[in-house]
Amino acid sequence: MTDDEEDLIPGLRRDQFPRHIAIIMDGNGRWARRRRRPRTAGHARGARSVRTVTEECARLGLGQLTLYGFSSENWSRPKTETDFLMRLYRRYLVDERETIVRNNVRLKMIGREEELPTAVRKELAVTRDVSRNNTGLVLCLAINYGSRLEIVEAVRHAAADAKAGRLDPDALDERGFEQYLYTAGMSDPDLMIRTAGEQRLSNFLLWQLSYAELYVTPTLWPDFGVEDLWEAIREYAGRERRFGGLKGT
Repeated sequence: MTDDEEDLIPGLRRDQFPRHIAIIMDGNGRWARRRRRPRTAGHARGARSVRTVTEECARLGLGQLTLYGFSSENWSRPKTETDFLMRLYRRYLVDERETIVRNNVRLKMIGREEELPTAVRKELAVTRDVSRNNTGLVLCLAINYGSRLEIVEAVRHAAADAKAGRLDPDALDERGFEQYLYTAGMSDPDLMIRTAGEQRLSNFLLWQLSYAELYVTPTLWPDFGVEDLWEAIREYAGRERRFGGLKGT
């Protein structure tokens, strides 16, 4: 282990890191409520944790970070809150553009982009374009995303290809099916972190998380920082991944 590798996370080698981390960022509302502040204050503070964690994942040399920012079910929340979140996403895409480029981060998005406000889609396109040639961390934002809908849409597209003669249904395997998902071309997450102590997947990457290691922390997302990320990675490094096999095989 070189000195540089040892300095990344004390006590861990680079080859012990997950390549792809997915995070369900939970607890913004509770963070605000405990401080007797509006929920929007929790969302705004949570955006700072996005920057902190993204920069640290880039420094560690990870391959991808996928953040669950807004589910397709979140539209059922009060309009004042969803409007604020859309404004927050737009501001993030503008304000963090320079940080994304400076850290050699490439931005991607999964979800039903066409249903987002025009202003969000415009800034998303710009940030994605200016970062498209970056070669470091892939930052994937899951916005207006729902995994069940993703799988249903994948089935529809595969069925349409089969009907048109472009696909032999008998030849379709898991790898072929993955090309119809929003995450086509991406690796599956190795580690999924959920903050705020909740122990459920909340319709997030149901296909892709099949063999991911799950880590739940009671820390609320606005309080989640570098040390919390290190602790999750240390926990991951201490596990033995078997992918359905037996220990030692």
